[in-house]
Parts: sequence; C-alpha cells; structure tokens
Amino acid sequence: MPSPRHCHKCGEPWALSGQPGRGEICMNCRADLRVCLNCAHYDPRAAHQCRERRAEPVLEKDVGNFCEYFDFAVREWVPKAGSNPREAAAREELKKLFGD
Repeated sequence: MPSPRHCHKCGEPWALSGQPGRGEICMNCRADLRVCLNCAHYDPRAAHQCRERRAEPVLEKDVGNFCEYFDFAVREWVPKAGSNPREAAAREELKKLFGD
C-alpha cells in the first residue's frame, strides 16, 4: 500500500481525496500544500527542479502556486536532518576567514 500524501514540511498526512487547492494549508504547521515540494514532478536534479516540461518555472518551491500540472506526491516522509556536516564545515571556514 502506498504511503499517504503529506505536508513537505512536517509530514502531516493529507486525508482528503483529490488535490489541495492553492489556498490549502497544513493544519499542523500552516505551510502551503499546493507547492512544488509536494508535487510528484518535483526533482531537484531536473531543469527548474521539475520533470514536467510544459510547466512554467516557479521560483519559490515552498509557496503556493497555480501550476496546472500539480500532482500531489505519494511517498514516504523523511524528516530533514538537523545539521548538515558540509554546511557546518563551511560556516567554520567563514568564521576563521572573518576572525569571528
């Protein structure tokens, strides 16, 4: 059985049938639901981070939009890791560079 559709930010399941409208928000964290990050076509490795060639480019992937090709993704929700070791190393290098 496929995983439920869920909020990209907190993992709250979307229990209603059909697609969320542009104004739909997560009842847990209040994040927009009809966003690129919740779409089945979203792919960070593709051009404009979208595998749907006919879709207009969207700059803010976490903000509600009017994309007519939106398809709510069905996938496992994995929380984002708390710290990124590459980011931490880069921040340390910047601190050394600027003497902080």
